[in-house]
Amino acid sequence: MSSAKKRTRSYDPGKTRTAVLTQFGHVRQAVGTLSPEQLALPTRLDAWTVRDLVAHIGAALLAVGRFLDQPEPARQDATLLDWPSATSANADAIENLARQLAERNPDPAAHLAEVERDFTARLDAHPGGRLLATHAGALPLGDYLVTRAVELVVHTDDLNAAVPGLEVPYDRQALAAAARLLADALAVRAPGGATEVRVPPYAVVQCVEGPRHTRGTPPNVVETDPLTWVRLATGRLSWKDAVAGAKVSASGERADLTELLPLMA
Repeated sequence: MSSAKKRTRSYDPGKTRTAVLTQFGHVRQAVGTLSPEQLALPTRLDAWTVRDLVAHIGAALLAVGRFLDQPEPARQDATLLDWPSATSANADAIENLARQLAERNPDPAAHLAEVERDFTARLDAHPGGRLLATHAGALPLGDYLVTRAVELVVHTDDLNAAVPGLEVPYDRQALAAAARLLADALAVRAPGGATEVRVPPYAVVQCVEGPRHTRGTPPNVVETDPLTWVRLATGRLSWKDAVAGAKVSASGERADLTELLPLMA
């Protein structure tokens, strides 16, 4: 297993499933209120429109069914911590699929409702331990659902940023999963104990090579809120702009994460 030595945080499959469905439901309800003009608005994702983005959000759940339709791998050969770095490898195919789905589904809210029904039915038919041959490697269904929570949080934020006045809420459990997985991914990218990264109330990780502190306040500390951390980790916000805008607090000579971010696209 490529990540055998990586300490992978455990997630409750039932809570993850609820978080994914809740966050997807928030998006579906919001999309139902959008006008054709709003669906045609540009987003911060290259040339994607809001309609393309909505189709991609639906594809995040469709991927579960696509993997379930494939033969089950013989063994698990990846962990959740392999997933963030694997997301960019399939970027072109992801973009093409989003545009195809947008063209084939002129009523995006109805399409999301259909995706939600199919997704729920498939989860009811398969145990969380069922292995999926994902792009990051063979992962249990329960773990792959954590990546769906991350995708939904990231793209909910993209949707809110694209449509003025839209305020799609964030499910607390989905936001927690996104903050934790991306914090753990940072610790994998820059192993060490010189810097402590805090994303209260969800995550604290040690990272970056250098002197390790053993007691008291660490000499190098980074602290930010969960949504800002998600934006930093996915390239939606630069480290420089986050610091300048007081969205992140960084103290110590090893507290600059510029060269380590983003962790995924």
